[in-house]
Amino acid sequence: MILAFDIGGSRIRAAAWDGRGLEALGEVATPVGDREAFIAALQQFAMGRTASGIAISIAGVVDPATGIGKVANIPAIDGLALGTALEAATGLPVLVRNDADCFALAEAQVGAGRGHGTVFGVILGTGVGGGLVIDGRVVTGAGGFAGEWGHGPVIRDAFAFPCGCGQVGCIDTVGGARGVERLHLALHGEALGSEAIVAEWQAGDLAAARTMALWCDLVSGPLAMVVNVVGAGIVPVGGGLSRAPGVVEMLDAAVRARVLRATDGPLLVRAVCGADAGLLGAALAGQAEWG
Repeated sequence: MILAFDIGGSRIRAAAWDGRGLEALGEVATPVGDREAFIAALQQFAMGRTASGIAISIAGVVDPATGIGKVANIPAIDGLALGTALEAATGLPVLVRNDADCFALAEAQVGAGRGHGTVFGVILGTGVGGGLVIDGRVVTGAGGFAGEWGHGPVIRDAFAFPCGCGQVGCIDTVGGARGVERLHLALHGEALGSEAIVAEWQAGDLAAARTMALWCDLVSGPLAMVVNVVGAGIVPVGGGLSRAPGVVEMLDAAVRARVLRATDGPLLVRAVCGADAGLLGAALAGQAEWG
């Protein structure tokens, strides 16, 4: 049995993986500011259970060389080698992976990307994220940053907004739900939530249509370049924004018009693993590591 965790800024979810499926074990609030309480929150799920290891999906980047994580929304473990600390507390081997990497692995092995050798998973949530899987294994790259297509100064002029990473003009500033809102405000001077903007677009509103067309244009070009570079055969798309009818389809058409490889069918497809993708991807990564 593998003990899997999906760790976010507000909740920690736990599940047991037996090689066939996940059994939910419960969830607790994330102790964002207390390191001892954070370790104890995970440790409690391991007590009294026989496990081959602990596999974690976390909203942060983990350097594969050092195990040290950059986890901005959980200060208690920011800069900590979480795997080492949890191994000391539980006596079990621990594997820690970025949540977008876990999402991509789940979709590649048992989801929308099943049967494809190269899968690039895209998350359109509050911002954007991504993970690359080749021949069933996650590519983490130097520093653990492989797949982070949302950062880099690729947008210029009026829609080049400052990014939390310190650069200006990153796709992360326009590609997710907050990005749609930012673009709508810049275009029309109107502050609306992303759900309202998308709903108005679907209803035929011209202002919302202009916002969504700009969003698609800004996002599709850089994403097409990523697809060309990595050679992805399929791009599962998850996150809240992806669930709105028509959004993935619009972005798919724009990306396919910009990539070098012609495809008869969709390249971008809606992800299918749902809310358990993080847990499932972590468990699959652990299974590959420990059998």
